[in-house]
Amino acid sequence: MASPILLFLLSIFLYSFPPLILALSADQKVQTFIIRVNSQSKPSIFPTHYRWYASEFADPPRILHTYDTVFHGFSASLTPNEADTIGKNPSVLAVFEDRRRELHTTRSPQFLGLRNQRGLWSNSDYGSDVIIGLLDTGIWPERRSFSDRNLGPVPSRWKGACQAGEKFTVQNCNRKLIGAKFFSKGHDASASVGGPIVSNDTVEYRSPRDADGHGTHTASTAAGRYVFQANMSGYASGIAKGVAPKARLAVYKVCWKNSGCFDSDILSAFDTAVKDGVDVISISIGGGDGVSAPYYLDPIAIGSYGAVSRGIFVSSSAGNGGPDVMTVTNLAPWLATVGAGTIDRNFPAVIKLGNGKQLSGVSLYAGAPIVGKMYPLVYPGKSGVLAASLCMENSLDPNVVRGKIVICDRGSSARVAKGVEVKKAGGVGMILANGMTAGEGLVGDAHLLPACAIGVNEGDLVKKYLSSTPNPTATIDFQGTLLGIKPAPVVASFSGRGFNGLDQNILKPDLIAPGENILAAWTDAIGPSGLESDPRRTEFNILSGTSMACPHVSGAAALLKSAHPNWSPAMIRSALMTTANVLDNRNQPMMDEANGKPSTPYGFGAGHVNLGQAMDPGLVYDITNVDYVNFLCGVGYGLKEIQIITKSVPSCPRKKPLTENLNYPSIAAWFSSAKVGATSKNLIRTVTNVGEVNAVYTVKVESPKGVTVVVKPTKLAFTAAVKKLSYVVTVTTDSKNLVLDDSGAVFGSISWSDGVGKHVVRSPIVVTLLTPLNIKMPLVAKCILIENHYKDCNIYNVVIINNVPTNASRAILFSIADLEVSTTSIRMEYD
Repeated sequence: MASPILLFLLSIFLYSFPPLILALSADQKVQTFIIRVNSQSKPSIFPTHYRWYASEFADPPRILHTYDTVFHGFSASLTPNEADTIGKNPSVLAVFEDRRRELHTTRSPQFLGLRNQRGLWSNSDYGSDVIIGLLDTGIWPERRSFSDRNLGPVPSRWKGACQAGEKFTVQNCNRKLIGAKFFSKGHDASASVGGPIVSNDTVEYRSPRDADGHGTHTASTAAGRYVFQANMSGYASGIAKGVAPKARLAVYKVCWKNSGCFDSDILSAFDTAVKDGVDVISISIGGGDGVSAPYYLDPIAIGSYGAVSRGIFVSSSAGNGGPDVMTVTNLAPWLATVGAGTIDRNFPAVIKLGNGKQLSGVSLYAGAPIVGKMYPLVYPGKSGVLAASLCMENSLDPNVVRGKIVICDRGSSARVAKGVEVKKAGGVGMILANGMTAGEGLVGDAHLLPACAIGVNEGDLVKKYLSSTPNPTATIDFQGTLLGIKPAPVVASFSGRGFNGLDQNILKPDLIAPGENILAAWTDAIGPSGLESDPRRTEFNILSGTSMACPHVSGAAALLKSAHPNWSPAMIRSALMTTANVLDNRNQPMMDEANGKPSTPYGFGAGHVNLGQAMDPGLVYDITNVDYVNFLCGVGYGLKEIQIITKSVPSCPRKKPLTENLNYPSIAAWFSSAKVGATSKNLIRTVTNVGEVNAVYTVKVESPKGVTVVVKPTKLAFTAAVKKLSYVVTVTTDSKNLVLDDSGAVFGSISWSDGVGKHVVRSPIVVTLLTPLNIKMPLVAKCILIENHYKDCNIYNVVIINNVPTNASRAILFSIADLEVSTTSIRMEYD
């Protein structure tokens, strides 16, 4: 496997020249394209933009969505040749294909530091009247979590509506669920080309009703009401509640069961949500193919900018590609990008082997127990057949597994689906063993047969035992719910990790929140395993993923918005980041679930959300729309590319801005390994006092190992007249003396303290080296499009020079087989 830095540098070419790649597809089937149009170009003869689009660009039946709020333009069903022709129109700023995206799939409010009748809950009135818009799979409105009992009238500023549809009426909305809409035109257009996306045996509703469960879960996590006697088949019993229990919900269904979520529908939902009047947008959706497009080709980045520029906070999930580096998604600096951590609750199960040894795992199995009897143990992978080792569909021989507990390797198919295969072949139980990728990260699942998940080390032990005796046996003891787990939080193994593949000067993820084994409301359309064959129905379910972490931050933003209605989205994010915890409940550095070692800001960003402190952060880092435009100018985008994002023609400063000077709450600095001797960078930050009027803050620096960090001035004195002050951070390093960790970086922090212990405003520091691999322009990349992935790319004019291209951006994670300087053809191999 090539190094993370090499992957970053070798992959910069793909998105640097997207029009070339778009034009190279020889497939002329009709597909969906999103067209960004300069709205000022509309001829006056047309009364509306739609009339203009329908007359000049595409026939009305082929136009799917029109956009006029966060984005100007339309989406339509076109052939690539037609799209290419439209792209040559001088009024068109960009044309890009509709991409399919994936979902990033109780006790957590207390774990965030929320307490009844005091603190942020009390001061924000539990988020009352703040409107959270969720872009997800819809909602199951009958759940108790969405009751409007004792809520006041719908906020008068609300302009949205409740859209009726299949098994969903306007009466399903109430003073809690104040709006619900569904967006399916992009989904339907894709289905009409490639065949039915939702098969006949899959339950789905052409309405805001949730057939998947994901949207119901995230909605209740963000803003569910108090529900007593909540549990999932006896697990996690207690009072369920969302982070902002009195906040109002507006649901925008953009994802379809087993079908994913399409950019054209997502962009339309952003457009609608902003017009409707939401205060917070929660989107637990991202690329599932390892791709991070430039901001001007990413509808989530574009839609969220349109929202943030209007004062709407947008929270997004960091993706579930961890623990590998550079797997974090949703990288735009105006987004709050949320990774996942554990809470102090677990669902232990113990595997008892015939030799007396016991191995610890987790499970949410709630059926008849099997403890007390030992069963034969078998590992189908001993046959050498990969599919059998993974317990894939129809891979198990009933004559081998009948009446036995079966060891299945994790990967390639759903964890619960492996158990179905074991049960179908006559097995009595399953041990689900992690591989090296998942490491020691464990996720509880509502299995349909007795099953237990174990880490890679325990998996090796049980396989070693099986090989050591001719008659191996085992049983599984399910031990229910255990509270007070230490250490917690721990960075979840699946949570997307840095570094940022688009811009090393912006640290992502921003922070982490509870995202592993989270109890929340569930749909009645499918069982807790998510399998069509699961006959069980539950009011609540326990899920894991950065999808579960994101709505925690959405709810937190609603509380802060209620307590501080004049704060900008950047101020809210800053308050959450600078007060975040980096220590666990043992008062020790936060750990990484994958390897049991201390985690880093590439895993947890600024830290784990701590709402006990976020309401009163003392100082905040604000960012204006002008700041974001200057950042885009500094990235190296042209005026046309920036206008795609911002809608208006930008005015870039004569001197190119430095992206590292965006007023971000975290600090990241990269240096060239080719530089000889000491090298320095100066980074500027500005803080706004939102605490006591007359306050003096003193800086404390924890320099990364091998790096010198100097902050000037060392004191900041605020008064009634002086509410904003700036400081300069000088980072100095020598590449020869810098020893990087496995992720290719070293880490430290800057903390501003008011001296009385009330406010400590902390920012992480990340320092990394990049080995310059540079490309002589113009670069030509010819790629073969196979099943929506660029499989082979021929690269011409590749040479090694001294300066990294300013528009460098990650396109695809891949491994390189044989790389030499003289290479002119590189095969992309997808991990």
